[in-house]
Amino acid sequence: MSTVDWTAWRPQTAAPEAEGLREQKKRLLRQRLSDTATEMFLERGFDAVRVAEIAQACGVSEKTVYNYFPTKESLILDQGESTLAALRSGLADTDLSAVEAVLRILSDELRAMTSWIAAQDDPTQAAGMIRRFGALTRSTPSLRAYHRDMTDRLVAAAAEALARRSHGSPDDPEPQIAATALLGLWSIQFQSLGKHLDGARTATRIHEAVTADVRRAAKLIDTGLASFEGAAPTR
Repeated sequence: MSTVDWTAWRPQTAAPEAEGLREQKKRLLRQRLSDTATEMFLERGFDAVRVAEIAQACGVSEKTVYNYFPTKESLILDQGESTLAALRSGLADTDLSAVEAVLRILSDELRAMTSWIAAQDDPTQAAGMIRRFGALTRSTPSLRAYHRDMTDRLVAAAAEALARRSHGSPDDPEPQIAATALLGLWSIQFQSLGKHLDGARTATRIHEAVTADVRRAAKLIDTGLASFEGAAPTR
């Protein structure tokens, strides 16, 4: 089954040359499972496709699919795990402000996507496929619920990291609201992508326009977060 390399728009956490043969085989199978599932979901709808069908299309057992993806939803919405790891690592770097760290993660994710668009034979069609991907996740209740749960996990991780930076508690209101504000930048990026993926802009122009929107939003929270990071916790 020929598939589009959907996972290519995600930032890579490990260089392929650092992989052993076993790790490479596992990575490629994981990619094939996700790519195949994504195409089947886009063609027929998320609820109409069974995990057993995805397994059959890839020549593996259903158990193998679940070894790589704990839920059906994670077959198509698994980028949250890499974002979670990047968020924990980025916010642990105190040489960067919290906003700078988050903007760097968002830029990496956006660059991966726009580079993927530019590399396709028909960038306009590729942009349309991403719009369909977004429409599928928005229109499917279980995918929306999965996305909300992942967002809650990201907010909790950000609050923990911010609390460590300010020597406070993640349950304090300051790291809670700061984390919520930072995670809101992902929503801005997704909404901006939907606006600028119009089939008329090149991948470079999409990247520039989305980056500008995200940075405009980041300016609104930068001052407040800077004062929070520099203040001692109050009781």
